[in-house]
Amino acid sequence: MKLSLKPLAASLLAVVIGAGSSPAFSQDSLQDVMAKRGLTEKDILAAAKTYTPTGGRDEYLAFSSGGQSGQVIVYGIPSMRILKYIAVFTPEPWQGYGFDDESKAVLAQGRIDGKDITYGDTHHPAITETEGEYDGKYLFINDKANPRVAVIDLHDFETKQIVVNPFFRSDHGGAFVTPNSEYVMEASQYPAPYKGMHDFVPLSEFNDKYRGGLTYWKFNREIGRLVMGESFNFEMPPYSQDLNDAGKGPSYGWGFTNSFCSERYVGGIEKGRPPFEAGCSSKDTDFMHVTNWKKAEELVAAGKFEKVNGMYLITMEQAVANDLMYLIPEPKSPHGVDVSPDGAHIIVSGKLDSHAWVYSWEKIQKAIADKNFESTDPYGIPIISLEAALARSVSVGLGPLHTQYDSKECVVYTSIYVDSMITKWDYCEGKVLDQLPIHYNVGHLMTMEGDSVSPDGKYLVALNKLSIDRFNPVGPLHPQNHQLIDISGDKMELLYDMPLPLGEPHYVVAIAADKLSPVVRYKSGWNSREDKRSEFKTRAGREKTERSCDGAGQCTVEVFGTTIRSHITPEIIQVEEGDKVIIHLTNLERAQDEVHGFAMYGQNVQLSIEPGKTASTTFIADKAGVFPYYCTEFCSALHLEMEGILLVTPKGYEATDDALVEGTTYTQADYDKQVDTNVQTQAVIDSVVKFITSRNFKDFPIVVALVEDATDQLGFAEEAKKKAADFATAGDWNKAMGWANQWWQYQVKTADLGLRAKTHLEENGAVEVAQ
Repeated sequence: MKLSLKPLAASLLAVVIGAGSSPAFSQDSLQDVMAKRGLTEKDILAAAKTYTPTGGRDEYLAFSSGGQSGQVIVYGIPSMRILKYIAVFTPEPWQGYGFDDESKAVLAQGRIDGKDITYGDTHHPAITETEGEYDGKYLFINDKANPRVAVIDLHDFETKQIVVNPFFRSDHGGAFVTPNSEYVMEASQYPAPYKGMHDFVPLSEFNDKYRGGLTYWKFNREIGRLVMGESFNFEMPPYSQDLNDAGKGPSYGWGFTNSFCSERYVGGIEKGRPPFEAGCSSKDTDFMHVTNWKKAEELVAAGKFEKVNGMYLITMEQAVANDLMYLIPEPKSPHGVDVSPDGAHIIVSGKLDSHAWVYSWEKIQKAIADKNFESTDPYGIPIISLEAALARSVSVGLGPLHTQYDSKECVVYTSIYVDSMITKWDYCEGKVLDQLPIHYNVGHLMTMEGDSVSPDGKYLVALNKLSIDRFNPVGPLHPQNHQLIDISGDKMELLYDMPLPLGEPHYVVAIAADKLSPVVRYKSGWNSREDKRSEFKTRAGREKTERSCDGAGQCTVEVFGTTIRSHITPEIIQVEEGDKVIIHLTNLERAQDEVHGFAMYGQNVQLSIEPGKTASTTFIADKAGVFPYYCTEFCSALHLEMEGILLVTPKGYEATDDALVEGTTYTQADYDKQVDTNVQTQAVIDSVVKFITSRNFKDFPIVVALVEDATDQLGFAEEAKKKAADFATAGDWNKAMGWANQWWQYQVKTADLGLRAKTHLEENGAVEVAQ
């Protein structure tokens, strides 16, 4: 039995004229819900502060490191809804990252000693700044395990560059930016011989040949890339450098880096020696490194330093001789060095202390100017005395780690690891204002734009290392817990627990959402990784397949194809066993979120092709057989029909009969019935068009894009209509029916786009205009 197609056209018309029943809503009162779920009034108030209505938007977007996943996690605040994982150092199939040729080229930039590194340990994200304010243009993230820094372009939330540090073998102190994003700071973590200068060095030479360091990566805003040849590295003693921050205002041009294990201890429990944790925490203090990057930049430009491994190297001797580096005692085993918004103070806390130490930049400057040094370290670096630099220390709790600033002057928040709490305190008066228990063992914490010159306050997120009993059990590997805290009042208020089931998220930065303006589609035929038109861009009707062979008999089949709801062109690809196959696919869609995927059996092919993007894949067809491919993104009602077949013929194969036998035979009556349905559908489309064009739709960019896409679909419908008519004239009713149905498919897609546009106009207050 054949089903009539008329009901769908009628349904579309019903939507247009507003027919349909009203939805049923629950009649439960708020009190009923509270009683059923055992909720208190405090619970409801907390929920109201985080609730984002359907279709609503968050005030802030947070970018969290993804730890061992090698990715970045994006979520909204205050809703705490995860929006995206940005693939950075590791392959990620949904985005096609590490599967298409374009992103493979980005990952290849991160090779170490010629090896592909397919994991990362992301730690510290940083957003580009202009005059100390987050500008939302780029995001940087480091890989601790393999000392690398990546550049993510926030116009499309894609990774565009990976650089490998030419000296380090680990990196915890990245990424931190200077106030105008001139440089990205990256500090090494564990001392090791510098790459390219020493290979194997026995531990007996640890003090002499193992080194730490701090790299200032030059960032070129015009091209959105880090430039190794304009970057420089400070050689540092074999202490374990940790985190960084850049000076602001009066301290602009200087950088601050803390350290631990200034004992220069080497463990060896397998040989009966006390472990690292014992030997690296014996002294009462470690060192904060103070570096003058602005003067170093001038000396680099003047040719005072030599390049090593493609980057300028400033040795410790050169740094001392040119007044570029100083040391200041700090609490032992610190984790975090945080410059105040006005640049006048630096706060450091020690994990094994109960105090936060507040340093005065004015006092540090005076000590440097007066050469008021208590001594030098074993490498000749001047040490400013604690008394000459410290403004005050404040008892904040056991195990203080990281400090973030509030919008209120002198108010800061410090994560307290051992006591599992957040301490709010005044660093000018040196007094604690409030303390809030959290769950559990908090590491970093983050306030809204808290690293900038003008923090917003409002919210704080505690990045807790343990969740223990907070969520449904899911096995021994627990999620971590990001807890949202309201800091708008005098007392902190815990609002929300958010499990994060990816890696070990380490640090987060948050930016006001209105500072971001990401694109929702690419220009047609776009290579998103290189930010330019793809040389393989293909337009509708210009799809082609080319085959060529070299002198050695290696043949290449190159496909220039397209995707659009609901078909992939070409639908049949035929190659010979042993051929190199290159497939380029351009997404012809223009409406946002109309993504197409492309997966193929047995060839490790998985692409994500966003609207306008061109993505490529290359593989060797090394086995004869039949390899289906399909669209992985549910893109339309006929998504499952968006399919194709790669035929890999055996070498020397000769086809005997390529004729296809139709499974169904159609008549003129079938064709006429389909055409009648198409005419009715066109009436629906016309009514939608009339509604849209009678409103100020050009004031709504989303609608403009939908209209452009719908116009394209209607153009395709006209082409299919003509083919149907031609085959009908020739009496080939099967092909006439097929093209008539294709004509209708394009109409349905057009109507879908039009109805979305109509709904958007209705919901966003479009007004009728004079015709």
